Amino acid sequence: MHARHPTIGVFDSGFGGLTVLKVLLELVPDADYLYFGDTARLPYGSKSVETVARYAVEAAHYLEGHGAELLVIACNTATALALERITAAAHVPVVGVVEPGAEAAASVSKNRKVVVLGTEATVSSHAYRKALEARGLDAREKACPLLVPLVEEGWVEHSVTEQVARIYLDEAFADGFRDADALVLGCTHYPLLKPLLHRVAPSHVSIVDSAESTARAVAEQLRSLLPASPAIREERRARPRLKFFATDSVEKFRRLGERFLGRAIEDVRHVDLKE
Repeated sequence: MHARHPTIGVFDSGFGGLTVLKVLLELVPDADYLYFGDTARLPYGSKSVETVARYAVEAAHYLEGHGAELLVIACNTATALALERITAAAHVPVVGVVEPGAEAAASVSKNRKVVVLGTEATVSSHAYRKALEARGLDAREKACPLLVPLVEEGWVEHSVTEQVARIYLDEAFADGFRDADALVLGCTHYPLLKPLLHRVAPSHVSIVDSAESTARAVAEQLRSLLPASPAIREERRARPRLKFFATDSVEKFRRLGERFLGRAIEDVRHVDLKE
């Protein structure tokens, strides 16, 4: 690692990982960022473990080739299906979104019962359930396949989205999980629905945003990799350098991405990863 601004590579199948980058920019402003959105091959949620692992490893190597010194797998599906494969193939430390999210849920839940919302692939991998059970919590995972397209449509405050979320949450909090007191957002699109989910979820429930938890875990890891010296602190720059790589339309990435990142996206390059 450099004594100066580390370069952090953030990988996602599309736009959702920008919610992780958004928190990273707040928590770790003294780094440079490379973001890789594999938009040509999304969604990962319906693909096999083999395919997801292959795509993710290609992207990881691409980011390393561009100088990434730490990789953040800001995609719940890729983390759930392929984190071990990515970690084994990478030459730098790798942080996924599942463990930090489970850790945060374990710290806020008082009655040890947690509901996790995610895509079909994340839920059927049971990555969150295993991570939560390892920490002594009961988990119910709920696949919410309609939420991602609604978020990408920009309908984050739409009555239709509210109705859909209400149906999913009613099912998730039914029976033995009525008193669950933590709700994990196990998909990086869902932070955009936080205000709506606060209204729809039972009032005693804490919402755990795995994008936020992951950014915190990265900040922790960097502290251990980069002992902060007074000299470095004085050298704070006004703004991190951001570079974006997308495998599909750069125009679409810019347009949709700004909603997730909450700021203008300037430097986007088109990347053609060979099948």
